[in-house]
Amino acid sequence: MSQGNRKAQYLVTSAVCLATVTSGVLMSWATSALVKLGNNETSMHVTNEHISWIAASSSPGFMAGSLASRFVSDRFGRRATILGSALPIVLGTMVLVIFSNVWLLCVTRFVWGIGIGMVSTAATIYLAEISDKDIRGSLTVSLRFMFNFGNFIIIAVGPFVTFYTLNYMLLALPTMYFVACWFIPETPYHSLRVGKVDRARKALMQLRKYSDEKEIEEELTLIRQDVHKETVRSGSLKELLTGKQYRRALVICAGTKITQILTGSIVIQSYIGLIMKDSKMQMDLPTAFIIFGAVRFVSGVMASQLADRVGRRPLFIYSYIGTALSLGLTGAYFFCLEVLLVSEEKLAPYGIIAFVGIILSVIISTLGFNSLVFLLPAELFPLNVKSVAMTTLNILGGFSNFATVKVYQQSKDWVGLFGVFTFFASVSLAGGAFSYFFLPETKGKSLREILVLLQDTAYDEAAESLNKVTEAVDINGAVKATELKQV
Repeated sequence: MSQGNRKAQYLVTSAVCLATVTSGVLMSWATSALVKLGNNETSMHVTNEHISWIAASSSPGFMAGSLASRFVSDRFGRRATILGSALPIVLGTMVLVIFSNVWLLCVTRFVWGIGIGMVSTAATIYLAEISDKDIRGSLTVSLRFMFNFGNFIIIAVGPFVTFYTLNYMLLALPTMYFVACWFIPETPYHSLRVGKVDRARKALMQLRKYSDEKEIEEELTLIRQDVHKETVRSGSLKELLTGKQYRRALVICAGTKITQILTGSIVIQSYIGLIMKDSKMQMDLPTAFIIFGAVRFVSGVMASQLADRVGRRPLFIYSYIGTALSLGLTGAYFFCLEVLLVSEEKLAPYGIIAFVGIILSVIISTLGFNSLVFLLPAELFPLNVKSVAMTTLNILGGFSNFATVKVYQQSKDWVGLFGVFTFFASVSLAGGAFSYFFLPETKGKSLREILVLLQDTAYDEAAESLNKVTEAVDINGAVKATELKQV
């Protein structure tokens, strides 16, 4: 089967990426805003306790948004979920620009989290289902580097505008991606899942641009077979947790998600300004912010190219190890400052070491696990449990994010930044070991081939049991088509 014309896939990906740019801007709003709040640049009086709540409150919203997308995505489609995510983002931003209250900042972050959770779940599934197998990794990882581009925009602009100007600038973002995504098609997989064959055929014609109509029908037939095989099974949480064919995928995705979060990427992103102030680094914070955001974005662009060239597995393993060494460098600096009690005057010229360690960890982790961890669930789970699996993993990630961001201040007061960064480095080493022993290579494989690789005999047993229900023999020995066969 030929590749067809892929321009439509790239254009659709660009539209969806606008939603992740918005998510990136909202997630990194705290990076600039917390410094302004801590420096009393607003009319609100903010304590460290308030700051920790503001930083952490998007995670419960993220969990709620992921849970909502589980039902919206399966019932109304992936496209509808992406479009619907604009509503909570608009509402949260309106609260932010109208009111000046610390606890309403938490409400804004929570409502933003709902929209970000919807985008995170639906956009990854969407691109995995519309893209060709040999560019699926690049297109899906592009969501992450555009998320990083959103991080860069807000981090670069934030230090040079007031707190209130920064908030008004956010109003245009959800409108922009809502308009762009209005014109994208629903995925063929979901269209077939709800019985809309003509819509699935039209979507394939738009996305593939095959020169021969027979190729459209061949791919439509293959997708239909996979959809019917998977949708006759339950798509419930119980099915996900008890089905033996999903266990390996569940362990892999949960393990990589937890280690990715506990390496501290979200904590560092939220508190980078305050960390740099504690390191006594002789560099302006706006400059540090711009460098931080720029390297994340550039690394994300490179990651989108590496995913389908180098492969997922080696990128996971080596990025975890490299991140551990980089965070260890930052931890060593704070060991000298906090444990050996070297005077600030002597360490001041070397304060850049802490920043270099953080920047190296950002580059290496973004090239590897921080970009690819969002691709794994879309690849490893079959259609019937994909939405519930992504939702479950996002809730797990949201809870872990909330816990790490919320307890950061208390942990820093208890064990210091040396203890915090030592913990991050240790988890990163554990992530490398986990990836080495458990993670398979999925580069260049179709979604069906990945399922066979993961489920092994369980896939064959499931296929055999499903084949038995596609035909029923009547009392005269004639073969009657069942509901599955008719579809």
